[in-house]
Amino acid sequence: MSPSPGVFRRGSTRLSVSLVGCAPATLLAVLLAAGCASGGDGGPPVTSTGGKVGSGGTTVDGSGGSHAGSGGRTPEVGGTGGEVTTGGSSTGGAALPDGSGGRGGSVPQGGAPQGGGNATGGVPPVSGGGTVIVNDTFWKDTTGQNIYSQGGGVLRVGDTYYWYGYRYGNAATYATGTQTPIAAGVTTYSSTDLINWKPESVSMMANAGGWFGRLGVVYHAATKKYVLVAQGGGGLYFGTADVPGGPFVYNNVQMTMPGVATGKSGDQTMFQDDDGAAYVVASSSSGRSNRYLSPLRTSDFLAAEQAIPVYSGGGREGNCMFKYQGTYYYCSSDLHGWNTSTTYCVSSSSIKGPWSAEFVLDGTQLDYSHVTQTGFFVTVKGTDATTIIFAGDRWADFASNGIGYNQWMPLSFDGKTAHFHSLSKWSINAKAGTWAVAHGNNYVLNPSFEADRVSVGVPTGWKGNGGRNLEGGTHSGRWTWQLSANGTLQQQLTAIPPGTYTLSVWAKASGAGGQLMAKGCGGADSTTPIPTATAYANVKSAPIMISGSNCTVSVSAGSAQVTVDDFVLADE
Repeated sequence: MSPSPGVFRRGSTRLSVSLVGCAPATLLAVLLAAGCASGGDGGPPVTSTGGKVGSGGTTVDGSGGSHAGSGGRTPEVGGTGGEVTTGGSSTGGAALPDGSGGRGGSVPQGGAPQGGGNATGGVPPVSGGGTVIVNDTFWKDTTGQNIYSQGGGVLRVGDTYYWYGYRYGNAATYATGTQTPIAAGVTTYSSTDLINWKPESVSMMANAGGWFGRLGVVYHAATKKYVLVAQGGGGLYFGTADVPGGPFVYNNVQMTMPGVATGKSGDQTMFQDDDGAAYVVASSSSGRSNRYLSPLRTSDFLAAEQAIPVYSGGGREGNCMFKYQGTYYYCSSDLHGWNTSTTYCVSSSSIKGPWSAEFVLDGTQLDYSHVTQTGFFVTVKGTDATTIIFAGDRWADFASNGIGYNQWMPLSFDGKTAHFHSLSKWSINAKAGTWAVAHGNNYVLNPSFEADRVSVGVPTGWKGNGGRNLEGGTHSGRWTWQLSANGTLQQQLTAIPPGTYTLSVWAKASGAGGQLMAKGCGGADSTTPIPTATAYANVKSAPIMISGSNCTVSVSAGSAQVTVDDFVLADE
């Protein structure tokens, strides 16, 4: 679907889901190769994981302005991303819908997060310390500059994570809100805590020709080369570097991938197993109805060999893979262009199969994987636990579907069943391999209605009647929700830690009678009137006590027409 104008003032999409997989891919990705991959859960010190890791940092204050429209569905017709008028710099990070800043790095209280990658079901632990990943913002590197890394992956070398991705020419214009030409290239960042990312290099790849992206890096122990594999030059592109931080230089382009139905990859990422073997995780091009693992040539990793079929069926993209406790998970998205999707996976105890039937990663259907497309996974193996991070690609510079390009979420496991936790704020302890929900997380799913890529009668993750989503005229992002007289909208939330919370929404109403409510939360019900207003006003409840882990939040229009955007339910 073509992008259209919207208003971007604050980090807009926060969702909470249970899913395991790669960020749902996009229809435009028909010309892209999905970049999501993750390394094995043990083995050599160099572990290929596919993903983007995000940090907060200083970013725009979210005072916003109108987006002029961008996009296009294919690289040939892609737009420049339009202009977003943002409010300049703020040390607090990109403002969130509740008005709070979002900065990564150490929380003042300090301390390691409690909880870990092996958590199962129930209410996730909450931490007041550790390092915090803030989603729905444009992340900054350690120099204060925007991180531009899309369609890439992460490689762990010792205790340092190297994040590789592609910087597209329109990425800076969309993120900064001003016309900011920037040279395209392969970006490399490094971090030891998965929050603070140091820029290492930008590689301008020779002989790239046309579309370039969907890349990953693996390490070849015998040649001591770091091998970059991407879509580029009309085929499967290979580059090398002597050190993990790059820069990378051109090696060759393989025009045909053996065993792949079309000879070309659709979306792709890289996966490196515990034994050091490396694979291209890809669908076939032109319909993407076949999924494969293409092993790289063992002597140097500079060519793909005969592909191993994984499964066939409906078109999938955003292909990526991870391994957890001996089980391989191969995940993909719908063919939704640059837009977001539920995440689909198959699993196997052997990389050569047989593979399970396809299944939906638990919860991703509620907010389409935190408004992302499957990107890649990051395996964080620590002293206490192993956490798998789902690194979702939000192709906002092509689709205008929210704030921030990189959205990272933790997975937990109940046996072999993975759960995706769609969080706006969470803490990670890279050394221990543990994670926890951070204070200030928004528990409302699809709170800004960005997950719904087209006009709908009921937004994803919600129930209601008498309403519709509107494109444009928003408080943030691209979509808002409008209720006609007597219309209602509600969402039942689960797995909320006990405590004191506040519910808020940005709203405007044609008359009196609208109400913001929280019920069944374990304490007294809360009702807050929505005042008559022609411009958005922040409607905020009195403190709400939650004691039973469940709470239903809702809004009713009464006899008025009420427009709402950016719900937040967060602890105080």
